Amino acid sequence: MGTFFTVQKSTPSRRGRKDLWPTLNITLFTLLLLLLFLSPMLRVVSMALKTPEQIMQQDAPLWPAKPATFTYEGKEYELYRVPMPEGTKTLALYKKGRAESQFLDPHAPAAAPLTWQGSWRTLQRAWVWAPAWDNFKEVWRLIDYPRLLFNTIMIAFFSTAGTLISCTLVAYGFSRFRFPGRDLLFTLMISTIFLPAAVTLIPTYTVFVKLNWVGTWLPLIVPTFFANAYDVFLLRQYFLTIPREMDEAAMIDGAGPFRILLAVILPQSWPVIISVAIFHVVYAWNDFFGPLIYLSTRPELQPIAVGLQRFNGIHYTNPALIQAATLMTMIIPLVIFFFTQRFFMQGVVITGVEK
Repeated sequence: MGTFFTVQKSTPSRRGRKDLWPTLNITLFTLLLLLLFLSPMLRVVSMALKTPEQIMQQDAPLWPAKPATFTYEGKEYELYRVPMPEGTKTLALYKKGRAESQFLDPHAPAAAPLTWQGSWRTLQRAWVWAPAWDNFKEVWRLIDYPRLLFNTIMIAFFSTAGTLISCTLVAYGFSRFRFPGRDLLFTLMISTIFLPAAVTLIPTYTVFVKLNWVGTWLPLIVPTFFANAYDVFLLRQYFLTIPREMDEAAMIDGAGPFRILLAVILPQSWPVIISVAIFHVVYAWNDFFGPLIYLSTRPELQPIAVGLQRFNGIHYTNPALIQAATLMTMIIPLVIFFFTQRFFMQGVVITGVEK
């Protein structure tokens, strides 16, 4: 006598389907917020790929496009959406007229032209996807982009190196050494964050004039080797999370303070070091006021921020070129952040630990 088994299909319970809706709503809401947040960037990308002709057309779409055309007997005719008795059709404007115009059917070019009663100017033009990639080539040629890119990279590299070296040493001293007046000095250093840059602008500029540094990169690079309160604070907060027992174990093995910094502290501090490096690279990349003051007489030494402003003043009548130049200046910071975002987020989270 055989044994029979019945297989029942498992279906999600009604309670399970109800629990799915809140998650779905939260996901859709998050995507909506993300689209709203990225909408300015999407607008910049779209504008950078448009032609000046499309920008001037009132009925042009938001996405990069060009008027659709149809070639007939060696000539190109623009396509329009024409309302017909059987529905709206995309037809080529063959002969223009005030009261009536003739159109060709692209799907039946051998047929006789169709006569449409009405003003062709009221018709909606047909568009096809056509990004203007030549805008980036034109920017590369007009703005001398390789030179500006080299200047920006050199300034960002040396100033970031100075920031990391100086801020790491200062933060190490505040987090690991006990000396009289340490807390007072740290408070004074943090208070410099609230000091407006405009207050120190004229005295600083006067000093650099006396040193004959105006017209060089030195005013933009040398001050970074004297630390800054913001990055010192981030590094100090991270160093405080590293147990002191590790320092003591290294001291027993005969390691000095500098050896402890190199062998114990820094290998465990890559997240915050990368975070500080990203912060300063982005700052140096976008810095406009400093290079404008100290390099105003040396265009060949100016970075991208100043060169882009000069380019905008010359080509203000062509928004597509301006947006294309803006995108080109954003590529390298975005690539750096994309490849280091894991360390960046880890450093931001850990430096916020209360100590």
